[in-house]
Amino acid sequence: MSKGESTRQAVLERAVEVASRLGLSGLTIGSLANEVELSKSGLFGHFRSKEALQLQVLAFARESFTDQVVRPALSAPRGEPRLRALFEHWLATARDSAPGCLFVSASTEFDDQPGAVRDQLVRDHTDLMESIAQMFRTGITEGRFKPDSDADQFAFELDSMMLGFFHAYRLMGDPMAETRVRRAFDRLIRDVRI
Repeated sequence: MSKGESTRQAVLERAVEVASRLGLSGLTIGSLANEVELSKSGLFGHFRSKEALQLQVLAFARESFTDQVVRPALSAPRGEPRLRALFEHWLATARDSAPGCLFVSASTEFDDQPGAVRDQLVRDHTDLMESIAQMFRTGITEGRFKPDSDADQFAFELDSMMLGFFHAYRLMGDPMAETRVRRAFDRLIRDVRI
């Protein structure tokens, strides 16, 4: 990796942290330059605009989430073990991410703001939901889940659980949040097992 690419990588890591804390709208080339102690003109050379910076931060966060959650799940055996691996990795990421989840905060921030950032967030969430549904469909095809199960409903419920966990754990400080989401996941799996 070149020095420029290494610097860009370090800047994007810091940008994800800042955006998770301040919001994606609060992330500017100027504020990021202060955080990483680089010149605004140097950062402008990398990103060119606030929107380009926001989109690259989302791409970096998406790749990190894929590396930490989706790829490890895909290496697990199909069916329940794969979905359980997805759940466990996602739970660990949601529990251990500091200061928070960029996708959760950005989704609330941009849900009613048309534009490229919102469009990318919609694509990212749609891709995740489709990945979950596809993992589930594979389990149906291989005879591990009830054949009349609704893969899209399963994806919706798992995503809803994780958002609920994040809210209960991060915002509410509920000491039972992890226990509750584990119970909910076990119930969801139980309902679709053959």
